[in-house]
Amino acid sequence: MKARGFTYLLLLLFLSSCYDVKKPEKPEHLLTESEMVTVLVDMAIVSSAKGINKKLLEDNGIVPDEYIYEKNNIDSITFVKNNEYYAFNIKKYSEIYAKVKDSLTKLRDKYKAIEDKEVKEKEKKDSIKREKKKAKGGALTKKNGAKSFKKSIEPKKKQDSRVKAVPPKEKN
Repeated sequence: MKARGFTYLLLLLFLSSCYDVKKPEKPEHLLTESEMVTVLVDMAIVSSAKGINKKLLEDNGIVPDEYIYEKNNIDSITFVKNNEYYAFNIKKYSEIYAKVKDSLTKLRDKYKAIEDKEVKEKEKKDSIKREKKKAKGGALTKKNGAKSFKKSIEPKKKQDSRVKAVPPKEKN
């Protein structure tokens, strides 16, 4: 009984391994590799935006997939057929995804540089505000200027910690 089950399993594996995978037909509207990279980059960006704040996209009436297709002047069927066509050639598809990764890295670095620049400008403005505020609050006015100046430069007198007895005054 076990041998018979084992034979059927081997036959099933043999038949399934002989399955012929056909190369997808070339789409009528074949996207160039650079166009495919652009579409995949847009999909990665929109997917990230959707993950961060889906409600904001919905409130602005943006449907992520439709936005990508409109932006790249394609439809969903064109994308699927192109994706299948390029995915069949693993080496070519790997090259496309390497370009997508490079593009995303460049975009990230570009926006990171802009963000760093904005942070530095904000810190500079904040420090200027602090200095102005400090100058206004710490400025000497004519009324209290001389008194506070004297107090700040007068040496502090030491007080004797011992208690001294003062003799009583005599009455005449």
